[in-house]
Amino acid sequence: MKKDIRSLSEDQLCDFFVNEGYEPFRGKQVYNWLWNKSVNSFGKMTNLSLPLRKTLDDNFVINNLLVDKIQKSKDGTIKNAVKLFDGLLVESVLIPSNKRSTACVSSQVGCSLDCEFCATSKLKRMRNLNPDEIYDQVVTIDRQSQNFYNRPLTNIVFMGMGEPLMNYNNLIKAIHLISSKKGLGISQKRIVVSTSGIPKMIKKLADESLKVNLAVSLHSAVESTRNKIMPFTKDFPLNELQDSLAYWYKKTKSKITFEYIVWKDVNDSIEHINALVNYCKSIPSKVNLIEYNSIGDQNFQSANPNMINLYKDLLEKNKITVTVRRSRGKDIDAACGQLANK
Repeated sequence: MKKDIRSLSEDQLCDFFVNEGYEPFRGKQVYNWLWNKSVNSFGKMTNLSLPLRKTLDDNFVINNLLVDKIQKSKDGTIKNAVKLFDGLLVESVLIPSNKRSTACVSSQVGCSLDCEFCATSKLKRMRNLNPDEIYDQVVTIDRQSQNFYNRPLTNIVFMGMGEPLMNYNNLIKAIHLISSKKGLGISQKRIVVSTSGIPKMIKKLADESLKVNLAVSLHSAVESTRNKIMPFTKDFPLNELQDSLAYWYKKTKSKITFEYIVWKDVNDSIEHINALVNYCKSIPSKVNLIEYNSIGDQNFQSANPNMINLYKDLLEKNKITVTVRRSRGKDIDAACGQLANK
């Protein structure tokens, strides 16, 4: 089986060409075509001779992804069902707003975790995505943003299918490819890594000296409730998470965003509000209160709007920045927690 050329580094590409009797700069040219120009076939590498392109064709493949299906929401959100080289599917989403185009990108086929309220968690984790498969989602959504909204992609959130920190090495490689001048050149400050909260990996990410932002799906600062709705968190208690987030802030000086859904009879109480306020006070942070998107489980229903407003009022009263985020793309199952390859 031929090797995927995008698994090679720039230096490895240069070495390959030297071994084949070509000048080493040919490796830099090919690397530029692959990552800066995002071409998906050797035939498009027009500054290479035909024999050289044939050499590439004889030795390598480019396992680019294909958009299998596109759905467009009435609010302008676009969801892609993306087919990978081995036939597996993931979903990615373009979320346009007045001045922004945000790519919501997947990191795994399925998910490693077991959050009760999330459709993706009901899927078995089939495998991690490779760096190029993460990168290709960004390229695809950037092109869609230019075609549909006449502007390039502005922001990226790793908030699609999967837990990014459970695909750590490929995530880091993809971020470097996306942000490098030799790649797409998108600023790391416009990238958000969203995690369900794995303390050891948060500390590891803090040590990378990246400029990315961190979001944590918290949903409850009451241990027993959090363990019930996100069973995996029994291994990652709130105090350990708090310690890792304090470390993150110390290393990066970047505020943490807590993603927080309020459900009826789950976390819609003064006890839960006070617990969240106290937790936020322990770490420089802000809160996104997220509208719940049903996945058909009767145990999870949106809380009364008055309760969401009470959360907002009490957080603001305690000088904690809070945003109420309305979901986009609900009519095509493209909103937070709904990605499930239906």
